[in-house]
Amino acid sequence: MALATTGHAEQEILAVRRADGESRTLAASLPRLMLEARRIAANVTHGLHGRRRAGSGENFWQYRRFVSGEPSQNVDWRRSARDDHLYVRELEWEAAHTVWLWPDRSASMAFASKTARDSKLERALIVTFALAELLVAGGERVGVPGLMNPTSSNNVIDKMAQAMLHDTATRASLPPSFVPSALAEIVVLSDFWSPIGEIRTMLAGLSASGAHGTLVQVVDPAEESFPYSGRIEFVEPEGGGMITAGRAEKWAADYVARVALHRDQIRDETGKLDWLFSTHTTSRSAAELLLFLHAGMMVNKGSERASVKVGRGA
Repeated sequence: MALATTGHAEQEILAVRRADGESRTLAASLPRLMLEARRIAANVTHGLHGRRRAGSGENFWQYRRFVSGEPSQNVDWRRSARDDHLYVRELEWEAAHTVWLWPDRSASMAFASKTARDSKLERALIVTFALAELLVAGGERVGVPGLMNPTSSNNVIDKMAQAMLHDTATRASLPPSFVPSALAEIVVLSDFWSPIGEIRTMLAGLSASGAHGTLVQVVDPAEESFPYSGRIEFVEPEGGGMITAGRAEKWAADYVARVALHRDQIRDETGKLDWLFSTHTTSRSAAELLLFLHAGMMVNKGSERASVKVGRGA
């Protein structure tokens, strides 16, 4: 029992040291990542976008037939004079909704091979910060599950960085369980090397309310092609497991097949929910991923508008 107690105490000490080291490393790199995120966000063309729903706003959306019982001041008499019916001028709903962003900050994300521009963690943070900047500029609210409440503050990047620096919780690969609103959008950036069962459970919880989301698998080039040969020792960064390959090049075909299967399983799960799934390699441009995510949200807005019109005519 004494040995077990001593071992547990040593594990706690190691955990504290590791957490302190990770915080110091993150603190040192955050200014550069924040600057890069702002630079990329500034280069992406964007404008204020409404939510494409009728409601309180300033932009014209559509005319609709006047309904008996409505106040007569709602009638647009100029438009109605051109027809035999009375029409109401509807404005676009511009109320901010919430976008939840989750950058995976677990130990496996620190990996970076020689051909990568950034580590997986650095790339996930750069894109998260830049996307938050774009969304807030477009009138949206941005939050980080379990870490930062939704905000539309102009210094959203600073708020996110401070929240991460002061986060003492275990850095999980997947977002914590929570129930977003039906109109919320969720973006999860992770290497998604978690078991498919855990990913399935996460998706079930996040989509239960009807929220829409996007999963982006951020990977290093070496994780794509498995460019190893000879005797290689592989270390699992989160569980601490270790395995030695006598001739690593013989593992390449099986590895690539397993990765393809895992991605197909994730794609099947997201497809059932009408969520998006994509992969991003850190040797590519961060701006490319940012544009993809921003464009995806524009498509979602168009889909929401269509669903509102269908509901109105039913």
